[in-house]
Amino acid sequence: MKYRELDTFPEGFLWGASTSAYQVEGAWDTDGKGPSVIDANGHTAPGISDFRVCSDHYHHVEEDVALFAQMGLKSYRFSIAWTRIIPDGDGLVNQAGVDFYHRLIDSLIAHGIEPIVTMYHFDLPAALDAKGGWENRGTVAAFERFARILFSEYGSKVTYWLTINEQNMMILVGEAIGTVKKGSPKSALYQANHHMMLAQAKAILACHEMLPSAKIGPAPNIALTYPETCDPEDVLAADDFNSIRNWFYLDASVRGMYNSVAWRYLREIGAAPNVEAGDMDVLKSAKPDFIAFNYYASMTVSKPAPEGAATTDSSDQQLVAGEENVFLGVKNPHLPSTDFGWEMDPIGFRNTFRALWDRYHLPLLVTENGLGAFDKLEDGAVHDQYRINYLRDHIKQIQLAITDGVEVLGYNPWSAIDLVSTHQGVAKRYGFIFVNRGEEDMLDLARYPKDSFYWYKKVISSNGDDLN
Repeated sequence: MKYRELDTFPEGFLWGASTSAYQVEGAWDTDGKGPSVIDANGHTAPGISDFRVCSDHYHHVEEDVALFAQMGLKSYRFSIAWTRIIPDGDGLVNQAGVDFYHRLIDSLIAHGIEPIVTMYHFDLPAALDAKGGWENRGTVAAFERFARILFSEYGSKVTYWLTINEQNMMILVGEAIGTVKKGSPKSALYQANHHMMLAQAKAILACHEMLPSAKIGPAPNIALTYPETCDPEDVLAADDFNSIRNWFYLDASVRGMYNSVAWRYLREIGAAPNVEAGDMDVLKSAKPDFIAFNYYASMTVSKPAPEGAATTDSSDQQLVAGEENVFLGVKNPHLPSTDFGWEMDPIGFRNTFRALWDRYHLPLLVTENGLGAFDKLEDGAVHDQYRINYLRDHIKQIQLAITDGVEVLGYNPWSAIDLVSTHQGVAKRYGFIFVNRGEEDMLDLARYPKDSFYWYKKVISSNGDDLN
């Protein structure tokens, strides 16, 4: 539908940007921080940066927040490293880690920036992983304790809480992310998923108990799936994959029940988790206040190949080959791709907003969306018009979604500052702020605002009216 006039962005819209602790902070073993699975698994390829230094945000926090304020951010979505707060995941609290996030949050608030806190972004404590990780039901209690500590420490300062970042990606492509061991059977992954659902529900219940004025929600990666053609079998394959990739996680988070198509899929492959008495009551009792979601592009699938030979490609969350007897991933000929092979689909962003709103009717908060590119620093500047174009096209679609009647709380693209990409290290840059370092050479880690920094500042100051 095309409109003669568009609704404006609402007053108080949370124009922001995002990072995660393990990708931006560095200081991986500083001031009592314990190792996480990201530190322990060492999943990066030779010549690709690890996560020990990253952008060294830990030692540049005041400088970075001042730059965020200069850009005009209204919100900053970041994660708290579990192992900075509790180094072994369920033991003693590390006061130095607690103090770091107080400094970060206090600095944000002093600059008029709303903190949006992700409680868990891929970095499970290695000590808990050694005990079975999320497959071990004891991790549910450890996460609930961690959540309660966060609510107690920061609850008077933080209104918006995200439970678990991209839980669906940790299950579907966990090997690529570095959150699961190679060769983990699907039965183990989906048992871990069930425990994560329980942990999330208990965190939501604890938040509402301890912080009645706060708002909390899940933060999956949502990629609406298209059928390759109008062949009914392609449409069915797309519906199956939407259920498995998207609705399985949100139906459990929002409705307190598992999606029936996805559950039947788990039974078919022998991966249905053990659900104990009372578990579903816990899921159903936890009511999120909003849905946060990360969007990079849509996906396109066809019916499974006749020979049934396609298997899921676990190398990248946006590059999926398919799964035997379920679907076959295909390239969408109508969409361009980034230098890293990710398709770009701004209209799919609007489609995703509409699907989420129609299905769940909860306010939506964008917590990741962005363009990874080979940015170059030239004479102290980065001319990233390609990023401006990408972001402009997606912001236009948010305004269209708002005009469609969708309630949107804010937009926090990835990423506020350059950081270490999950898949391609430092070379794949997303930030509004350039960090001067290479894959292995730290250089001087100086910060340089990119052209997109100044463009986004103008977008924010005009509340989305000026996208030129």
